[in-house]
Amino acid sequence: MTLPLSTKRHRIGVFGGAFDPPHRAHQALVASALTELSLDQLHVVPTGQAWHKPRHLTAAAHRLAMARLAFAPWSQVKVDDLEINRPGVSYTVDTLRELGRLYPQVEWFLIMGADQASALTTWREWQEIVQLATICVAFRADSTSAHTVFEAQKLFPERFLQLNMPAMPLSATQIRATLGAGQSADGLVTEAVARYIADHHLYHSH
Repeated sequence: MTLPLSTKRHRIGVFGGAFDPPHRAHQALVASALTELSLDQLHVVPTGQAWHKPRHLTAAAHRLAMARLAFAPWSQVKVDDLEINRPGVSYTVDTLRELGRLYPQVEWFLIMGADQASALTTWREWQEIVQLATICVAFRADSTSAHTVFEAQKLFPERFLQLNMPAMPLSATQIRATLGAGQSADGLVTEAVARYIADHHLYHSH
């Protein structure tokens, strides 16, 4: 879905991550963001070469394909390969700059979890990130940190919003471990993603 360029400021979300694999909690966050932020579009951006990930990521082509399957139900979602196609290490500030050039007249919303928000001041050129996009921090319904004020938020309180998430204590690390142990990921990922994982023998221990 490509939005027509006009003088109207479209509201577009950006949700980055490894998506290794994309799971039900990622989908819940996308659904919450689209509704709560009244977004015209949401770019899901699988990480290219992550600067902060010590482990080796699954091949980009697989993560991109799984993301497209996982987020297919939402017509407003565009799975964007811009970081995967960019050479070198992926930095959020570069992604936001590039999106800003590609889509002028847009109000940007950067969607992240509380753990990412707490580390935001360690990100490259984070002060520019909070000027380029409103930071939307997702908290689960069972979270005890829903009233946490992050370091970056103390300095730029007007640039932060809270997103309310259903309680879904899921992680990609947990899912990879489950699959690596030969167990089923039923209910953790969609049927289409589970089928893709099985067909391509991803996350199986060797």
